[in-house]
Amino acid sequence: MAEIRPLILVVNDDGITAPGIRALISFVKEFGDIIVIAPDKAMSGMGHAITINATLRLNKLNSDLGIEEYSCSGTPVDCVKFGTKVVAADRKIDLVVSGINHGTNSSINVIYSGTMSAAVEGSVEGIPSVGFSLDNHALDADFTACESYVKAIVRKMLDDSIGKGFSLNVNFPNVPKEEMKGLKVCRQAKAYWEEAFDERKDPSGGSYYWLTGEFKYQDSGEDTDIWALRNNYVSVVPTKFDLTDYDAVKTLNSWNENK
Repeated sequence: MAEIRPLILVVNDDGITAPGIRALISFVKEFGDIIVIAPDKAMSGMGHAITINATLRLNKLNSDLGIEEYSCSGTPVDCVKFGTKVVAADRKIDLVVSGINHGTNSSINVIYSGTMSAAVEGSVEGIPSVGFSLDNHALDADFTACESYVKAIVRKMLDDSIGKGFSLNVNFPNVPKEEMKGLKVCRQAKAYWEEAFDERKDPSGGSYYWLTGEFKYQDSGEDTDIWALRNNYVSVVPTKFDLTDYDAVKTLNSWNENK
């Protein structure tokens, strides 16, 4: 009887043609049967958005890699839902891999990231999931240094049960492989974006705006993802979809005690 290979769903937020997802496909295709479902255009910053007030289209592509590949008119999270509910409805997906994103998803960026929201959606479905990002926004970014780490993480996630209810947020520093110091398990750094809108005028005199901002790092800890990246480590942050502030629960419960 033929061996049943793991089924791996590959998604991203930069779009089906992005070099990052093409690199990720090439890195993971040796580990199992591959299904690729990615947005038909860039969907960066979409967070955990889903499409509910518009139609969705799923188009099967002719893959030059001999794998099952689709473009989707929806968001990264829509892509995961299509994978679990439509394309692989009759077969269990063993792993969701998202990325490789062009640009870091460390610290506060994780909540805006379509890359990581796709991974989190996988964990919502009870599937081991990981999002990969490289600290380089360029279209011609070189993902070569990521390969051995991606393969090591994917191999570990397929071999071991890492538990349910969380996904891994993996970020690579933008340095050659020989300068990477290894994996470092971290917490999410405390930081925020100080944002502004740049107002400009169109030819008819109407206003339009570009969102701008400056990243404000508020954390001095050496156990954070940003510290790891700045010191040439590959950061690994376990990320949960439970947003409950449990310390605040204790505080709010005290309101009843003080009535």
